Amino acid sequence: MKRRGHCARDATVRGSASLALRAGLSRLTVGLTIVAFGTRSPELVVSIKAALLRQGDISVGNVVGSNIFNILAILGLAPLVAPIHAAGISTFDYATMIILTALLIPLLYTGHLLRRVEGIVLLALYGVYLFVLWPK
Repeated sequence: MKRRGHCARDATVRGSASLALRAGLSRLTVGLTIVAFGTRSPELVVSIKAALLRQGDISVGNVVGSNIFNILAILGLAPLVAPIHAAGISTFDYATMIILTALLIPLLYTGHLLRRVEGIVLLALYGVYLFVLWPK
C-alpha cells in the first residue's frame, strides 16, 4: 500500500515532466532535472535530517550509497529485462558526472567536513549544469 507522500511525489514528478515536455524540453533534460529531483527528494530529506542531528556519515553515506546502487545494480538489472538505449546522454553529461564526483573527494577529505561554502559551490555547479542543459 502506498503512503500518501509517495502518491503526491509521483504525481508531482509525472505532472512536472509532462509540462516540461510540452514546453519543449528534451526527455533527457526532464530526466536529468525533474525526474531526478523527484526520485531523490526522499534522500534529500534524510540527508538534511541527518545533518541537523549532526550525523554527517549518514547524510554522505545515503547519497554515495544510493548512487553506487543506482549505477551498479539498477543499470545492471534493467538491461536484463530490456536493452537500454540512451542516445541523448552525451560525453559532456558523463564527463560532468565523473568530474563532479571526483571533486567531492577532496571536499570530504579535508577534515571530513562539508561546510556551507562547499555546499554553495556544489549547488552553483549544479546550476551551471542546468543552464548548459536548458534549451536555447
